[in-house]
Amino acid sequence: MSLRIVVCVKYVPDATGDRRFTEDLVDRESVDGLLSELDEYAVEQALQIAESADDAEVTVLTMGPEDATDALRKALSMGADKAVHVEDDDLVGTDAVGTSLVLARAIEKTGYDLVVCGMASTDGTMGVLPAMLAERLGVPQVTLLSEVSVEDGQVTGRRDGDTASERLRAALPAVVSVTDQSGEARYPSFKGIMAAKKKPVETLDLEDLEIEAEEVGLEGAWTTVDEATERPARTKGEVVTDEGEGAKQLAAFLADRKFI
Repeated sequence: MSLRIVVCVKYVPDATGDRRFTEDLVDRESVDGLLSELDEYAVEQALQIAESADDAEVTVLTMGPEDATDALRKALSMGADKAVHVEDDDLVGTDAVGTSLVLARAIEKTGYDLVVCGMASTDGTMGVLPAMLAERLGVPQVTLLSEVSVEDGQVTGRRDGDTASERLRAALPAVVSVTDQSGEARYPSFKGIMAAKKKPVETLDLEDLEIEAEEVGLEGAWTTVDEATERPARTKGEVVTDEGEGAKQLAAFLADRKFI
């Protein structure tokens, strides 16, 4: 029986761009979007697991606007087999709780044995979605792995902490998340990019997932942005000219600001 792997990915604003808020939402229109870098590690680990299995299929799943298809195509060009895109105007403003509901329903509809996520998105950086998915799906979670493998109906991984590393194991079906220490993501080849154009991308909406509009979006959000202020412009630093007293001036500067 084929091992069904679903990778959750997100289309995020480019971190190198000038990101801003419009009222209580991130302004995603004025900045180019792309596949979250941390999710590329999840795609890579899913592909490695599939390559080591006798029979496996990798599906990439995202929730987002029409442009989010670009993130799916990137993952397909890396080697994923097919994609699912949840797109609905009522999803605008959905928080992590609502997102976990939508993705869990889509995962159940798609069918799965293993769900792979990145450790966090590069825009919200909350890192809570894998645990929420596991709760909604009613399956074990094995998170923040720097190493992961699947064998004999179990997923095994290593979680590295500040003082120790843990070996973790869970029976499938399960949800895992991987860190940016799990291994560099492969670069799509020209052949992979061309092949991605022919791979199937299924589009679902809230009706397909039997979710009411008031359960998601700003109306259904459990969290809101009360206030957002722009980061202050960088000020000109103080230059210490060393004419024999440079070390003393530097020490005084640090001491005055209680750095030493």
